[in-house]
Amino acid sequence: MRDKGDFPGSSSPGSDPPDSGPGGSARNQRPGQTPGQAPDELPDRAPDRAPKQALTLAAMLFAVSMTFIDQTIVVIAAPEIIHELGLSASGMQWVINAYLLTLAAFFALGGRLSDLFGHRRVMVIGTLVFVVSSVLCGVVPHGGFAQSWLIIFRAFQGLGAALMFPAALAVVIAVFPVSRRGRALALFFGLSGALTGIGPLLGGWLTEWTWRAIFWVNVPVAAVALVLTAMAKVPNTARRERLDVRGAVMVAAGMGLTVLGLQQASTWGWDSAATWACIVVGLAVLTLFCVYELRVEVPLIKLRVFRDRAFAVDMAVLFFAMLAFVPVFFFVSVYAQVSLNSSANEAALFLLYFFIGFAIASQLGGRILDKRGARPALRLGSLVGAVGFALWAGKMTDLSMSAQWPYAALAGAGIGFLLSPASTDAVNRAIGASYGEVTGITQTVRNFAASVGLAVFGTVLTHVTTDKVIGTLTAKGVPKAQAHDVAHGVAEAITGSTGARQPTGSGAVARATREAMNAIRTDFAEANRVVFYGMAAALALAFVCSLFHPGTRVTQPPADAPAEPRT
Repeated sequence: MRDKGDFPGSSSPGSDPPDSGPGGSARNQRPGQTPGQAPDELPDRAPDRAPKQALTLAAMLFAVSMTFIDQTIVVIAAPEIIHELGLSASGMQWVINAYLLTLAAFFALGGRLSDLFGHRRVMVIGTLVFVVSSVLCGVVPHGGFAQSWLIIFRAFQGLGAALMFPAALAVVIAVFPVSRRGRALALFFGLSGALTGIGPLLGGWLTEWTWRAIFWVNVPVAAVALVLTAMAKVPNTARRERLDVRGAVMVAAGMGLTVLGLQQASTWGWDSAATWACIVVGLAVLTLFCVYELRVEVPLIKLRVFRDRAFAVDMAVLFFAMLAFVPVFFFVSVYAQVSLNSSANEAALFLLYFFIGFAIASQLGGRILDKRGARPALRLGSLVGAVGFALWAGKMTDLSMSAQWPYAALAGAGIGFLLSPASTDAVNRAIGASYGEVTGITQTVRNFAASVGLAVFGTVLTHVTTDKVIGTLTAKGVPKAQAHDVAHGVAEAITGSTGARQPTGSGAVARATREAMNAIRTDFAEANRVVFYGMAAALALAFVCSLFHPGTRVTQPPADAPAEPRT
């Protein structure tokens, strides 16, 4: 029996696929329209120009690889950029945040534009915006305008990524039939997700030549993506609807302000009026956006998709999983460099253990989705992830990579099991096959959760590190007031907020701090242990949410969806 909130195309496990109804929509069919195809959505390709699935998947992977790598690669090159261009630490933080901010703010709009103007067309436009902005970031001139130049074009990179990613994902969804979509998207999410971890390693290698190469490397990648797109004969399916401009402005403003407040919380402080003003006003605007979207005739986002209980559960599981998935890159990298005394490249290699588990499990998760639906994969992934992060946390104070790698791989496997099934099950339930729109929703949820995770876990890391270091320094005879000031500076330094990691003076406090650095490394490991227990708790909440998934399966597109391309 179908869940009350389910849409056509869903069926209970083990039941026969629902009858799509022969010729139900053929009566109003226009020339060239496939039976069952929405009247406002027509492909601009001839029937004999079927897309090549393998080439299409490869093309989209090359395109989105740039967006994943750029989330982490710039952090590694930051010291060299600051040194050569003379940027301030806060200015460099804005260079990093500008990309993530525009990415989060415009994802929903990017998904909707890909529906209105064609998935292939918007993917190509987004790729061109991204790669041109990358080139301009790489040729930033010296002088007083350098900081503004980088911030502006990093923001344009984020805009290009926001256009490109939901459109690329929608292309993959449109090209692969429902019966094979789970495996295809498992490969898509598995490889693209692993590229986030390659960013630090690639950044360290390229920076040895010149930091500008971290931007220039996008040029050949984009060229390959565009050539493969042309070779694959990717269709350009568009929907003939008007754009909800007011809704687009509201969601961009709401997401932008909320994410800005979360990003700047570590700099402004959680007791800052500016931090809470951004977060509260942003959430208020997003609330008004939801109220407005429910009333407008042609909304930017059809929020009624959340009436499908399975879709709502998919989004909840993604949210809690992403609290850990993106932040883990930052925390593991800093932990390895501070507590394990590893180089940046060694820290990046440490992340490979996580991604080995992630890549293997993501393929298994896709197969589970195709055969049994999303519910088993969501439950297995969130449970394995919670156990993996908890066991990893327990080993962090051992200060040994060899003692931790099995649990890092287990944590990665947990995320791998659930990421593709949750995302794929959600987009399979798209209303009217509005794949770009729904991928915009899923990616907005993922980016918002990552921002929350970085802000909350970053604050926990700083506070726990400060408390631990105060205890270490007072045990060395440093007065408590001075210990507090030094501990606060050390905590900010080793969590990436400021410059040097320890005092360089000749006073008693500076000497005591330097003598205590080995103990401080252990203090930082203990603070990371608290953070990783928090990540385990986030995955446990994802498991609780997965229990409410109705278990229905999407076995064919909704009745008003376009027919799947022939292969």
